Amino acid sequence: MSTSRFHGPILSLYRVVVGLLFVFHGAASIFGVFGGNRGTGHAIAAGTWPGWYAALIQLVCGGLVLVGLLTRPAAILASGSMAYAYFTVHIKNGIIPLQNGGEPAAMFSWAFLLIAVFGPGVWALDSMLRRPNRAVAARPADSQPDVAATA
Repeated sequence: MSTSRFHGPILSLYRVVVGLLFVFHGAASIFGVFGGNRGTGHAIAAGTWPGWYAALIQLVCGGLVLVGLLTRPAAILASGSMAYAYFTVHIKNGIIPLQNGGEPAAMFSWAFLLIAVFGPGVWALDSMLRRPNRAVAARPADSQPDVAATA
């Protein structure tokens, strides 16, 4: 049994789950929903550096990755922001993610790097927009309307 036929759909499902979790993470910080920022129940004050901007990246990039639009650039930005968070916030408390509280940052960083490298999968807006219109492509060349003759 070949697993290659499952590659695109599984990659799409992986992208959707990672994007959705990232959206939740950003929404919790910006809007104070789902337990709020770090489980405090509160939102981050708008414009606060770097937390509010990181949450905005999480919300926007997570949404783009979720629907599969501009997936690779959004995933690269999301991966980089999580790597930045790990190396500027968490590493001060130790190098091991389990000890420094950086497990989510490390996991998101690597998850988005995988999405950036392998793409969005078959169930993505990027994939749909890239496909040629099958109705136009299916018409024989002689049935195409002659623009010069109609002018």
